[in-house]
Amino acid sequence: MTGLEISLLNACERGSGASVNRKIEPLAELREQIIAHGWNHKATGRVVSELLINLAIALAGIWIFVVFDGLVVRTCAIFVSTVGSMGVSTNTHTSSHYATSRKRWVNELLTFFGYPIFVGMSACYWWHKHVVVHHPAPNVIGVDGDVDLLPWFARTREEVLRTSGGRRIYYEKIQGLIFPFAIALVGFNMQAAGWRSLISSLRRSGGPKKKEWVDLGSMVLHYVIWLGIPMAFFPPMHVLGFYCLRIGLMGYAVFAALAPGHFPAEAACLSGEEKDCDYVLLQTSATVNFRTGRLGRLMCSGLEYQIEHHLFPNLSHVYYPKLAAVVREFCRTHGFPYRCYSWPVVLWKSLRTLQSPPSVQTELNGSPLESMPGSIVGRPEVL
Repeated sequence: MTGLEISLLNACERGSGASVNRKIEPLAELREQIIAHGWNHKATGRVVSELLINLAIALAGIWIFVVFDGLVVRTCAIFVSTVGSMGVSTNTHTSSHYATSRKRWVNELLTFFGYPIFVGMSACYWWHKHVVVHHPAPNVIGVDGDVDLLPWFARTREEVLRTSGGRRIYYEKIQGLIFPFAIALVGFNMQAAGWRSLISSLRRSGGPKKKEWVDLGSMVLHYVIWLGIPMAFFPPMHVLGFYCLRIGLMGYAVFAALAPGHFPAEAACLSGEEKDCDYVLLQTSATVNFRTGRLGRLMCSGLEYQIEHHLFPNLSHVYYPKLAAVVREFCRTHGFPYRCYSWPVVLWKSLRTLQSPPSVQTELNGSPLESMPGSIVGRPEVL
């Protein structure tokens, strides 16, 4: 069994409540092509170079914001910084999947830098929430925490129908209007969730805690770098204000990069029973791609190729554009859904989801794929 196959099996077998009964045999032909093209090799130099470019953009934007006056200049500067920060975070996402380098410590070092130190989010929390839980069961109700937005927002029609009175009115008429503003809280919420998860892990007895302690030290270092040191040179309220602005805008950046893959109605929300369905069908049914230009590819670090990423999460993201043509043909041949939209369209679809929550798919294995919302079998949908 190849290392690539072992990694994929591990991704399926890890998970909080996710079943390990996945059919991955159809991926054998894809794995052969990946190995034949050398896409299984880690593109360390390319990935790290992109990280440094994004980091330079982020820091340059902050420098301009601090040095220059004027609302227009500062608005442009913080926007540029947010774009670079988004690129740092998405590049770190590659490292969190151990896809930047063959050396484990390099991937972990870059993950600790990009998440706890740079944006203040626990790396251990991300590894569990995203790599262990989300990837084996994307959009599976009761397993994937990314689907669960209760009590603030109802993600599915069934969640709406279980309510009545004022809450029903809120979910049906109001949540879609509030959600675009609530996105600004995404970064703070992920920070808080990371702290809760990390502290809980450190307080539990038994097991090695080295990674958790490194994570804790990195989280503390984040506040030293982004709050403590700046307060020695600038008024504390100004520093706090800038920090809140930065993390708030990062919420929108995170949404722009991560939501399009799973939020649109075309990315099926699946019942708990569907966690045992065919692995490829599960991943392709609950995931859609989106198209970007060169700058978007630098910013998203492969997240625009969510289907390819979910099938092969341990590949360096620089290979996804070439792999996409192979996966698209594979899906056409085997009858799996493969959906791709422009970035503006899929962002709009992601926002619309909260205005009209989709129903949960309960018979994915037995129903024709053509009945799924927006599904195209045998050819990509490009809008």
